[in-house]
Amino acid sequence: MSNNADSYSPLTLAFLGDCVFELFVREYLVEKANRPAGELHTEKVKYVSAKAQANAYEIIESHLTEKEIAVYKRGRNAHTTHTPKNMTNAEYHKATGFEALFGYLHLSGNHDRARELFNIIMEAGEKN
Repeated sequence: MSNNADSYSPLTLAFLGDCVFELFVREYLVEKANRPAGELHTEKVKYVSAKAQANAYEIIESHLTEKEIAVYKRGRNAHTTHTPKNMTNAEYHKATGFEALFGYLHLSGNHDRARELFNIIMEAGEKN
C-alpha cells in the first residue's frame, strides 16, 4: 500500500473505494445469512448504489475527522464526465466523495477505521 494516499486523484480513490465498500457489504451479507448468490446480489445493490452511498455518508458525517472530510470533499468536488440516469448530480457526487474516502482509508492502511465507519453505517441501518 502507498504511504502517500494523498497523491492519488480523487477519482482514482473513488475507483478503489467503491470496491472496498462493496467488499465490506458482501462480507456483511454473507456473514448475516448463507443465501443463494442471486439473493445476495439483490441485497448488495441496496447498499452499493449511489443513492445508498450518499445516504451512508449522512450517517457517518458527524464521525469523520477533518482530514476525512477533506478527502470526502475532494472526491465530491471531482469533475466527472457523466452522471448515471437513475440518480441526481448531488447524489452521484456525494457517492463519489464517499467512495474516495473508503479508497483513501484503504490506501493509507487505515483498514480498522474503514471498518469502523462501515459498522456505524450498518448499525444505523439495523435501527431503522
